[in-house]
Amino acid sequence: MKIQSLAVIFIIIMLPISLVLTAYVQNQVQTINLQTSYDEKLTNATYDALKAFQLNTINSSTSDLANSKLRDINASVNTFFNAIAEHFNLAGYDKDTLQSYVPALVYTMYDGYYIYSPFTNTLDDEDAGTTYTDGEKLYGLKPYIHYSCRYVKGGIDVVITYTLDNCITVEGTINGKGVYKTGYLLDDVNVSGSGTVTYRGTTIEQESLLEQVGFYENGNFTNQPYPYTKKDGAKIYNEGDHSFTMLNGQKINTATNYGTTDSSAIEYYKNAYEFTKWVRDNLRGLTTSDIVDENGAYNTLQEEFGSGVNIFGSQGNINIEDPNSDFNQHRLAVIRYTIEKNLSIAIANYNRYASATSANFQMPELQEDEWEEILNNVSIISFMQGLSIGGKIYNGYSIVTNTKTKEVVNTDAIYIITNDGYYHRATDTDLIGNNNIQDVAYLNIDFERNSVTNGTTTQYFYPHTELRLLYINNKPDNSRCSR
Repeated sequence: MKIQSLAVIFIIIMLPISLVLTAYVQNQVQTINLQTSYDEKLTNATYDALKAFQLNTINSSTSDLANSKLRDINASVNTFFNAIAEHFNLAGYDKDTLQSYVPALVYTMYDGYYIYSPFTNTLDDEDAGTTYTDGEKLYGLKPYIHYSCRYVKGGIDVVITYTLDNCITVEGTINGKGVYKTGYLLDDVNVSGSGTVTYRGTTIEQESLLEQVGFYENGNFTNQPYPYTKKDGAKIYNEGDHSFTMLNGQKINTATNYGTTDSSAIEYYKNAYEFTKWVRDNLRGLTTSDIVDENGAYNTLQEEFGSGVNIFGSQGNINIEDPNSDFNQHRLAVIRYTIEKNLSIAIANYNRYASATSANFQMPELQEDEWEEILNNVSIISFMQGLSIGGKIYNGYSIVTNTKTKEVVNTDAIYIITNDGYYHRATDTDLIGNNNIQDVAYLNIDFERNSVTNGTTTQYFYPHTELRLLYINNKPDNSRCSR
């Protein structure tokens, strides 16, 4: 057979294969591009939701109240779906259609979390006259779920609620007596007979705190610095012979003068000292083998962390609040277990509600570094599943954490002001050997812009006007100051 004939046969055979392979590669490239694009859109919408929640809580003096928090979260959820509709608009999806592809939104808070997902409404006889109908499918926030675990051993039957830091709540019975106690766990705290408090050898003293306060008074906007102290978590500002508090941008005067120094740090360590002693006296023997479920039966959480580990016992040179302590490792395991368990159920149950898509909704496997973010910060976790992206079905999620919050404070959220007029993060290396350090530290949210409104007029101000001095090649650069 001639070479020309072989060439023709080769072309006849290979051309269709080449065309098929080209189409397949193009389809895979398009799928990957769509996957990347949808991931980006989902992340942007989740970030918008978190930013809305952050702004609402920073500018609200009642954000720690349950009803106010629900309002802020519902506003954040609405922002998420509006952002989803905006970002996916070019892809041909509207808000109502996209909602059917979102099986759950999770808001992890300080001591628990909310899940936003559909549920079947059930009406009782006393609900007559409501606009809802019995058995109607509704979207909304489900009841708050605490990071809790039950322990039963001898005369101890308690539920312990954990948080994103070393604060716990103990509720139940010990030797037949009811208990309900909340506090922080700290080792290496000493309280002398004279009342002097030291932590790890450092004496804890009163602080003189100062920040800018903006408010309307007699129709005029005032913005000036005031010394303040903290009482039951609220800031109380001193003004001559009296003090005042702020409630949603309004100045509320008090007859009492609370002074210009703050002793909340001293009280924190004193209370932690007493609470830790009580826990050690009453719960020292609790181990992970004593974990049971809500009905008192065996709990698989024992397998997650291992059995026989003493939760509140002493570990020599390791303090109970240290990240590598048995208490902290168990705390993280409890938080992760409760989120995974309830979220898996919520997403799996969504298959009963997803009439607009035939996708099989299921909990994706989150990576370890993603869990580390969730377990240490207030976060929003969003899920989107079931959208067709060519060669496969889209199954994506996004995690965005909030490091500027009143809910929980980590080391990076502490800002220290130095005498040169700049602020530094507590972990900044340039603080080493810095003789300009003051003995005052503030939260990062105190450096965020606040607003007050008088009718239709809104004024903005910064509680702290200091800037952060950035460094180039380990040298300060005044031209690179930032907020």
